[in-house]
Amino acid sequence: MVDTFTQKRTSNAVLAIAAGGLAAGTLDLTQAMILFGKNIPLAIAAGLLGPQAFHGGAGTYILGVLLHFFIACSAAAIYFAVSRKLGFLTEHPLVCGLFFGAAVELVMSLVVLPLSALHAMGPYTYRELVLGLLVHMVVIGLPISFSMRRFARQPDLR
Repeated sequence: MVDTFTQKRTSNAVLAIAAGGLAAGTLDLTQAMILFGKNIPLAIAAGLLGPQAFHGGAGTYILGVLLHFFIACSAAAIYFAVSRKLGFLTEHPLVCGLFFGAAVELVMSLVVLPLSALHAMGPYTYRELVLGLLVHMVVIGLPISFSMRRFARQPDLR
């Protein structure tokens, strides 16, 4: 039988990851749709399906939205897992969240997109790099880090 403390930590982990991933995913998708148009989920789906996804219908659009939230929740899960070993991630969510958001942007731009079915690679302009970093620092890093602080802070066992 699982003790109450373990059960509470598990539910807090799920809540923290879900809250962080959904908040970050919603903010990021909203800003992307404002900047790049309402068909951005088709571009996300194209990362998996290739360029033909741009001609897809409702199913492809929904796939893009689901993939986007899967990625956001995966980023939240990574932050959660690392925060179990590095407690300062939940103790200093502002600074750590900003750095995490920048790291997410760099991994997406330099690893995920080039390996995707679109093989998207630069050249990136200075403006695109700075804008991408700033946006992801705020709309990805901060919601995830503050969700971890709120819902998954480790108890002080001293």
